[in-house]
Amino acid sequence: MELQHLRAFREVARELSFTRAAHNLHYSQPAVTAQIKGLEEDMGASLFQRRGNRSVELTPAGARLRPLAEQILDLVETAQDEIACPGAGRTKAGRTGGERRLGSLAGGVRLGERGGRE
Repeated sequence: MELQHLRAFREVARELSFTRAAHNLHYSQPAVTAQIKGLEEDMGASLFQRRGNRSVELTPAGARLRPLAEQILDLVETAQDEIACPGAGRTKAGRTGGERRLGSLAGGVRLGERGGRE
């Protein structure tokens, strides 16, 4: 599970639009779509129901993931803020560094259509 996938998920869930989420994240829309598809593969469930008017809605699995994604991203940001050394290249508004993976933190979590952990 990629943290960037969760960030894309959070933004699409907030905006209910891949296009607006991509704009807010400064990514192309296909890049956001690819990140969501990767997260859906990791979770083993569809997270959004695409609607005809270029908008989306959360599926039941997506609705369950949303508060968990918020918690995970908040914890990661808190940990980075707590551990970061002054002058280590971090900016006030963003993070620096390469890809980050959740690894064992989310290793056993799967959001199937029945709910909860599987």
